Amino acid sequence: MHGVSKITVVALIVVVLAAVGLVAYYLSAPRAPYSITIYTGGTGGVYYPLGVKLADMLNKYAGDRIRASASSSGASVANARALGAGDANVVFIQNDIAYYALHGLYMFEGSRVEKIRALAALYPEVVQIVVRADSGIKSVSDLVGKRVAIGAAGSGTAVEAEIILRAAGVWDKITVQNLDFAQAAEALKLGQVDAAFVVAGIPTSAVMQLAATVPVNLVEIPDELSTKLREQGYLFFVPYTVPKDTYSGVDKDVRTLAVMAMLAVSSDVPEDVAYAILKVMFDHIDELREAHARARDIRLETALNGVPIKLHPGALRFYQEKGISG
Repeated sequence: MHGVSKITVVALIVVVLAAVGLVAYYLSAPRAPYSITIYTGGTGGVYYPLGVKLADMLNKYAGDRIRASASSSGASVANARALGAGDANVVFIQNDIAYYALHGLYMFEGSRVEKIRALAALYPEVVQIVVRADSGIKSVSDLVGKRVAIGAAGSGTAVEAEIILRAAGVWDKITVQNLDFAQAAEALKLGQVDAAFVVAGIPTSAVMQLAATVPVNLVEIPDELSTKLREQGYLFFVPYTVPKDTYSGVDKDVRTLAVMAMLAVSSDVPEDVAYAILKVMFDHIDELREAHARARDIRLETALNGVPIKLHPGALRFYQEKGISG
């Protein structure tokens, strides 16, 4: 028995050493890079060139851990759905659309995207209420009884317009028309609508083209309405001032709101990968700014502005190390 015990002990030692060796091997073996698919937007927009450049930067600076590619897409709503379906694991998206996706609201009713997490707010997409200069419309309350283009049906702009107009108490007192930006600008020019909501980075080409042929104004969204919206829980709106001379004939600053373009990620993405995405982006932000002028507004100190959903753990660690809190 005594001899058998010795043999058993030796066998156990051999097994343990073999197991330790296997563990050491797997810990020391190089990991295959994690595959990142970034969904952006149309090739003529802002998301696409930024996404392509970000993918290039990740491959350049984090290639031992990340293999990234960027794809054109239908932008915010389509991107959230792609993330939920697993077709993408990093997306460019408006912060309000990210909020609706997480909570199953509006266009995501019955199709909640539970895995969506925030990486960073990028730049403002400005709520612009455009009117003809000769319209007599000076305030949101002046829209009562008017024809208002609120954006294409099912778009984020249409939802934002409804939220703002309901908070102002005028939603049920206007005639709604679902028109995209180009259609709305043409309708304003022809006098077929009295006002148009445009939510986009400024200057917006459709508004610039309109202002070049027809004098226009922007309607102010006052501070009290902004406060009311925040009190109602719409934390994705941030205050914004459109500088004078952004458009021909608009000769004073105009207070309004903005939603934020942001980067979102699937909760399935490993913590170190999410951390690496932010580190690469902010360590080499000048390279990203070469891709599009809007990237000038991407700054570390504003990266949590208007973020309405939970941060990915990798993002949380990154900002904690930088001493930044929302």
